Amino acid sequence: MWILSSILKPYRGMPKEIYIIFAARIIGAMGAFVAPLMTIIMTQSIGLSEGQAGFYLSLTGVAAGFGVITGGKLVDRFGRKRIILLFSGLSLILYFRVAFLEPSLTMLHLLILAGALNTTTRPAYDSLIADLTTPANRSGAYSLSYMGWNVGFAIGPILGGFLYRHHLPWVFLGESLAMLLSLILIAFFIKETITRAQDEIEEEERHLERRVEGSIFKVIRLRPILIIFAFIMFGYNFTYSQWSFMLPMQIMKDYPVMGSQYYGFLAGFNGLTVIIFTPILTRLLGNLPYLRRGVIGGLFYAVGFGMIGVLHSLEFMFLWAFIFTLGEVVLAITVSPFIANNTPASHRGRMTSTIGIISDSGYTLGPLGMGMALSYISMETGWIVLGLSTLIFTSLMMVLEMRERKRACQESIKVPAK
Repeated sequence: MWILSSILKPYRGMPKEIYIIFAARIIGAMGAFVAPLMTIIMTQSIGLSEGQAGFYLSLTGVAAGFGVITGGKLVDRFGRKRIILLFSGLSLILYFRVAFLEPSLTMLHLLILAGALNTTTRPAYDSLIADLTTPANRSGAYSLSYMGWNVGFAIGPILGGFLYRHHLPWVFLGESLAMLLSLILIAFFIKETITRAQDEIEEEERHLERRVEGSIFKVIRLRPILIIFAFIMFGYNFTYSQWSFMLPMQIMKDYPVMGSQYYGFLAGFNGLTVIIFTPILTRLLGNLPYLRRGVIGGLFYAVGFGMIGVLHSLEFMFLWAFIFTLGEVVLAITVSPFIANNTPASHRGRMTSTIGIISDSGYTLGPLGMGMALSYISMETGWIVLGLSTLIFTSLMMVLEMRERKRACQESIKVPAK
């Protein structure tokens, strides 16, 4: 019993709003039916070709990126809660409207718009958690939010697939209903926190969070470490994008008959690993510096993805999936709190969106880059190349961590002027 108590220690003593966000994330993820089914909706229900579906998926990504940038600016100006309620509210209205349309391009255009509106709230949630926490409990708060989403998402796609097979409109009605329930929690139990971002932070250890006047470009000039960190995360995400691109192709190559089912088992194993090991790793790594955690996450990625090119029997596939999923968890409990701890409270939304655009480009360019590479190299060689490239980015994270540690040591030995 004491082991469980120790594991859950990082989640105790949080502001009550963090637990509300946790519950809202579970509900929202349980109703996240549309995104996992977008390709199937486009090809099977609307009747688009694979090429057309690919174009609209790319368009969806562009629209989402625009939403994140817009949200980051609006969050710092108008508030966190207001942006969540406004844009998620508009999104759920669109999903509700789509439920009464026949499958068509009009339906698809509205779905892309609804997704972009909902994505606009991403910087708001990250800023909300940062406003409500301090460096002492921030890692646990982001970890709890991440785990909440994965708990809900372990159920959502299964329900979505069932609804799709039996009654397509309920895919959209279910998504809008889940969003409504989630927004009710936010509306009634969480207060606007932008005033906290506008207040002066007195604690010396939080001096990097103090307000800065000026544009986001000024903050970037003052905190170049954040942009370097974002480019390293770009490399990590480039590798992780192969989870949904090269990995299914590898499994279908090795197991032409059962490949799709085996990939489904791997996806379920990934989700189960996330749910079980998120609290464990949060507890074990809680006292480590964030950049050192980034090094550990990169090593897990390098081994987990790189070794697929060496040994890819089914048993080893599960081993490598376990290892790179540990990397996913480590980075999930590292990235957001590191950004929050190094960003002025006045620029949280804009910095979150800026770093997100840079780092998330890895997810977009990963399939494109490896798709081109596979025209010249084998898939096995591709995995090894990914492992080596991830080691390079891990080395950069290690250099950044050593540099930051040296800077912190120099600051600690300075004698205050009398």
